[in-house]
Amino acid sequence: MSHSNLEALGNGRFRVSGVLDASTTPALLSESDKLFAPEKTIDVDFAPVTESDSAGLALLIEWMRNARRQGQKLRFSNVPPQVAALARISEVDDLLATAERELDPNATSADLHAYSAGTAQPARAEPLRKR
Repeated sequence: MSHSNLEALGNGRFRVSGVLDASTTPALLSESDKLFAPEKTIDVDFAPVTESDSAGLALLIEWMRNARRQGQKLRFSNVPPQVAALARISEVDDLLATAERELDPNATSADLHAYSAGTAQPARAEPLRKR
């Protein structure tokens, strides 16, 4: 069975570790609802994530949606390469790259598109390699 953890580091900073898949992301989403609620700015580091699949991408998109709804700023760092690759294939990499920089809760969809089309290019993941 897969395992993951969402650790509060203080001052709106969080670290996700372990595996992001269909067996772990529902609990992470539930836990994040409580931990993220009082924060104005949320910074999530994924450096310790060991593997991820499409459920991990869905979790990041849901966090972006929730933060926008709550008027919170959200930033991702060290997005797992598997998530970045899935985002690129799904053509949501611009949206994910925006959150890697910082998602402004007051931005409209047009603002996000214009921001993504600016000089900063979306992060590109290394191709997935067979082990």
